[in-house]
Amino acid sequence: MDDAPRLKHKYGRIDKDYAMALATRAPEDDGPIYMVNLMKYHEVAQYTDDAGVDKPISGREADDRYNPTSILAKIGATIVFVGDVVGNHVGSEDWDRIAIVRYATRKSFIDMQTRKDFGEKHVHKAAGMQRTIIVCCRPQDASLDARGRPKADDDRLVAMVVRQTANRATTFDALPGATNLAAEGTIIGDGRLWDTVQFVPVASTTDVESLANSMSASTDGDMYVMTVRASMDAITQG
Repeated sequence: MDDAPRLKHKYGRIDKDYAMALATRAPEDDGPIYMVNLMKYHEVAQYTDDAGVDKPISGREADDRYNPTSILAKIGATIVFVGDVVGNHVGSEDWDRIAIVRYATRKSFIDMQTRKDFGEKHVHKAAGMQRTIIVCCRPQDASLDARGRPKADDDRLVAMVVRQTANRATTFDALPGATNLAAEGTIIGDGRLWDTVQFVPVASTTDVESLANSMSASTDGDMYVMTVRASMDAITQG
């Protein structure tokens, strides 16, 4: 399309081979996919001079302006989890916010990138985000696909674990009571490919620290363990 936006950003590297696989997935083999977003913001949003923003704002504020909820609704996508990271316990980098969007199909995620209305909002994300990882997942429990949009006034703590692992089944078994997501690909990141994402409700950040300390040692850069204060959560609760 001639009027399709040309999205520009510096917050992560696109896996072009996986993007092509998403875009060309046969309809009979397509279906719901969960995009798990790990986000780190600039302290001050990095807008270009022609962006029309008249005063400095934080990266988080820029991401709030980006908020694509209305566009997601148009394409049948649902935000199923949003939370602020209140503790970074394991990992080479720290993170600020987590969001998970369930798209009806993989292709719909790719098609959204060409929408004019999405391009107009994306300028805010590009300005606000220092770095992002987007892990594309399927849930171990497929009944998760039937859960609707959660209420937006949750206030609960959740442990989040993201790992590179050669054995997903063992990794899932090692965290009883977790909601487990198996990664299909990492569409945006720094070149690392992630394998599993897990969530466990907890009572306190101290519980997550204990959980992190109980896990088998991993090579630096192979795992994140975070405490997330969820404001929307259809992942760990129905």
